[in-house]
Amino acid sequence: MRVFLIHIRDPQFYALPAASRAKNGNIRIMGFPPIGIMSLSAVVKRAGHECVMFDQANPETPNEVIIYEIRRQKPDLVGISFLSTTSYPYAKILARQIRAADARVRLAFGGVFATLNHQLVKLQCPEVDFVCRGDGEQLILDLLVKLDDPSDVAGVTWTKDRRVVQNPQRKLDRDLDQWPFPDRESLPLDFIESMPLDVPAVLSMERFTTMQTSRGCPWPCVFCDIPIFNEGKWRARSPQHVVAELNHLQALGYGGVYFVDDHFLLQPKRIEAICKGINESGVTIQWGCEGRVDSTAQHLFPAMAKAHCRTLMFGIESGSQKVLDRLKKEQTLAEVESSVNNAKNAGIEIVHGFFVVGNPDETVEDMRATFAFAAKLRLDTFGFNRLCVYRGTPLWQEYVSRGLVDDGADWYKYFKCSEIDPTCLPGPVINNERTMGLRRLFAYKLLHYPVQTLRLLRRFMRHMPARDVVYLIVKPFLGKKRGLTRNEVLSRAVEHQMLKDAAANLTNVPDTLLESVVAGEDASREPRAYALKFQGHS
Repeated sequence: MRVFLIHIRDPQFYALPAASRAKNGNIRIMGFPPIGIMSLSAVVKRAGHECVMFDQANPETPNEVIIYEIRRQKPDLVGISFLSTTSYPYAKILARQIRAADARVRLAFGGVFATLNHQLVKLQCPEVDFVCRGDGEQLILDLLVKLDDPSDVAGVTWTKDRRVVQNPQRKLDRDLDQWPFPDRESLPLDFIESMPLDVPAVLSMERFTTMQTSRGCPWPCVFCDIPIFNEGKWRARSPQHVVAELNHLQALGYGGVYFVDDHFLLQPKRIEAICKGINESGVTIQWGCEGRVDSTAQHLFPAMAKAHCRTLMFGIESGSQKVLDRLKKEQTLAEVESSVNNAKNAGIEIVHGFFVVGNPDETVEDMRATFAFAAKLRLDTFGFNRLCVYRGTPLWQEYVSRGLVDDGADWYKYFKCSEIDPTCLPGPVINNERTMGLRRLFAYKLLHYPVQTLRLLRRFMRHMPARDVVYLIVKPFLGKKRGLTRNEVLSRAVEHQMLKDAAANLTNVPDTLLESVVAGEDASREPRAYALKFQGHS
């Protein structure tokens, strides 16, 4: 059988191509590769099927090209994968365009959002034949055998006799080593690694990819849907399997890898074995990961650094213990400070802190405490985002019970908490405090950690114009007279900053209006120039 797999990205959030192509002729993309469809492609091909992948980050494969290729190649199944609420409207539009172009092809949705809202998605998108829940590897193999009657395919929501049928839940598979390495080479894109900052600060021009060495996180943070998606469980690949993939990637010429695990730092013995395997096998790929500050694996930070761990990211969230408790982070400020110090003392080059502002019950004093705390930590980089609420998170359920959101009418939307929760500070206050807080933070870092700061800026200057690096330093002190640099404009698209308001607004667009968007699209166009380029890579 022939399968098409499509990774949906919000159009205004496309990772942007680098200035030049890679040596192999591929477009270079700043961002994360679509590891979900890459993993499924490898599984499908190993089973003897054909598979073609599309990533909407690729400017050479817009929707029109995908539809053209569906008409030309006539796949048996088209799988559309997307992660979040903000991608859902674009997935709907594409699904309806595909269905208008081909009434025969079977369509499937997959991903976190589709899993958590499967019945509602199936009702709202009758064009989609199957909504696939949870892990996709064995599911897609079973579905390909049962396309005409998926009655006994666990994890599928579909329609039978005009009635939505929810097949039994698929049991979580703990044997993750059974699956092949993701099919990275069949997608005509190369990715480069950048930091989640207000400028596109490229860490390296080495060939970059991601790996998933474990799945899930058991902690109950109120803003996160990962525990629900993974049923509160954590599953991991063996150290031997992880090291084998790293050797495979090094042989393919990759120089940087980021582990997209929700919590890499959970099991010390496993981390120790991975680091030992990396050193013994001669892998020189630089890698990064993220984890909790209360990890019991902190004594292994030196071993991680020796095994070429360059970047370690922590979800710190706040410098107020009251706010941390409100978010159910189950961590303390002392643990935050200790983990950051331990990482830097171990020789981890870049330690990043994720923070959120605009939290429920957060005061101006709490926000100021957060920026003061961030300034004193030995962090190399940091990001401050507005807290948002999505269906499937504990915070959403709280807001439903408080009458702040309507679960029936708002399920496919997302909101900034400050827009709907009266216990949050008003948006203008949050923005003003964030601007002032960043100004104080930058000044403190330059005065108290000049060597650390300049070392990081020197790295960024390898791939950024010097004027933009200088402007990055002085911008917080310039007030509002100057606009964004070109790099900042690009970054706001890449890092989901500036255009997040637009995405939030789109999730609130009624479905009838989206229908008019689809009706206005001419799905019959055949962009042969793009198609010929694509066919040259396939």
